[in-house]
Amino acid sequence: MAELKTKLNEGSVTQFLDGVEDEKKRTDSYKILDLMKGITGKEPKMWGTSIVGFGQYHYKYKSGQEGDWFLTGFSPRKQTLTLYIMSGFSKYDELMAGLGKYKTGKACLYVRKLEDIDEKVLKELIRQSVDYISKRYS
Repeated sequence: MAELKTKLNEGSVTQFLDGVEDEKKRTDSYKILDLMKGITGKEPKMWGTSIVGFGQYHYKYKSGQEGDWFLTGFSPRKQTLTLYIMSGFSKYDELMAGLGKYKTGKACLYVRKLEDIDEKVLKELIRQSVDYISKRYS
């Protein structure tokens, strides 16, 4: 079974975020950092070389694959800010309808800039996802 490349490490979150070239994306990243820290009550940690994660849970699939992952996190990618909503989005139709301008992947929320979305809705989305994952894997 392949080993995950993205692992918790001792990298500096501040050094990573300070290295974000785009000033707007760097500013938005620090806002997301504060928002996620406030919701989770957890200190930010580096996962791999480009993801800031908060908290941790251990998963084990029926296939036997298991590992550790963060409850929520984000990465300031070149094109978008990627926010990791680990519970996915299917449970949150009402919240998603009021969120604003975004795109999604399976557990990724892609946002160009924070002004494009409603911050109150984002906070609630993250809070509900963290609560769901925490209960499911406790």
